[in-house]
Amino acid sequence: MLQVLQRFRHPVAIVTKSALVERDIDILAEMAADRLVSVNISVTTLEGALARKLEPRAAAPHRRLQAIHRLTQAGIPVSVLVAPVIPVLTDPELDAILAASKDAGARSAGYILLRLPLEVSELFQQWLQKHYPLKAEHVMTRVRDTRGGKDYDSRFGARMRGTGAFADMIAQRFALACRKLDLNRRDFALNDAAFRVPERSGDQMNLF
Repeated sequence: MLQVLQRFRHPVAIVTKSALVERDIDILAEMAADRLVSVNISVTTLEGALARKLEPRAAAPHRRLQAIHRLTQAGIPVSVLVAPVIPVLTDPELDAILAASKDAGARSAGYILLRLPLEVSELFQQWLQKHYPLKAEHVMTRVRDTRGGKDYDSRFGARMRGTGAFADMIAQRFALACRKLDLNRRDFALNDAAFRVPERSGDQMNLF
């Protein structure tokens, strides 16, 4: 897919939590030279023990930071996505994650507050009771503080960041940390002017 996008100079932004993105560094570096790609790597926590419980099949925190470093060393613009920010469990790490990611080479950052739509809420609460029973009530109280008293608020513009005093505090901490670390300078934009329209062969586009 990347080869097709590269051939037709179609810009793309990649979002991943996997260090396997390193396998395509050669293609990504070529695309980055033409401003055709950016990579967003999510980092939820820096604590290995928590990461193993929370995302047991995903790359460990140190491998995600290593991937950020290797990609940026190859000239590929990388943004860190602190997601999800889990009240009580991971929100204390927000500043540390941003600092570690900047040290690894990240140029910009974003965050998403924990979302618990539909059956995800029940599954998450079961996970909390299993792994962090003494913190479970505190976590869910903070979650509901950011969702108008509910487990989830699906409104556009609110679902990613939440509302209320706690959500506002997270937003302020994030903004302050980014300023201190000189993240989010907005010095990179994908090139959407170089796209080449694929030739048609009959009724089908010729992508190869």
